[in-house]
Amino acid sequence: MIRIWGRASAFNLQKAYWALLETGQIHKRVDAGGDFGGLDTPEFLARNPNGRIPVIDDDGFVLWESQAIIRYLADRYAPDLIPGDVQARALAAQWMDWAQTSLLPAALDLFWGGVRTPKEKQSAAFVDRALKRTVAALTILDNELATHSYLVGDSFSLADIPAGTCLYRFFEMEGVERPELPHVTAWYARLCKRPAYQQAVMVPFDDLIGKENF
Repeated sequence: MIRIWGRASAFNLQKAYWALLETGQIHKRVDAGGDFGGLDTPEFLARNPNGRIPVIDDDGFVLWESQAIIRYLADRYAPDLIPGDVQARALAAQWMDWAQTSLLPAALDLFWGGVRTPKEKQSAAFVDRALKRTVAALTILDNELATHSYLVGDSFSLADIPAGTCLYRFFEMEGVERPELPHVTAWYARLCKRPAYQQAVMVPFDDLIGKENF
């Protein structure tokens, strides 16, 4: 059995957990982090000395970092998630890395500034800048998705997981003026039909509103 540590509403946990659910492997999710705590215990630090989630234990093989977990799970248990030729695999790596360095920092700033920060502490200027950065990144995706259904061609792959994880919060946040992004919206609708996405990513975040601590 694969064990994965992390609270259901943690963004990086959602990425890794989505990938795990796509494999269909028997697993157990262990609540950790946030109100559950446990990240500073000797037992947890032995698994991840950074004291961060997610972490997986696959029959004694321990791995942390969400992007690494996604790649490992696809390699071992879900080869259908890996594009078949070397150039397509390179494109998948490109979109995964781009999501981590360009889209997700902007989207997380938007979420923290507009949801996690209490109303009385929010900075309209910060939220506006984060929204513009998020929309600029999503516009790149919108242009890419104009010609195919997923980020690497017309089949779902591991490339869709990191970027796709942020869409639920983006589309569900209140008070956000979202521009027309027809191809991203259609892609999001396709992702929403996946049971693994529904379970791992479409998690209500009411408990995070105005909550600044991890």
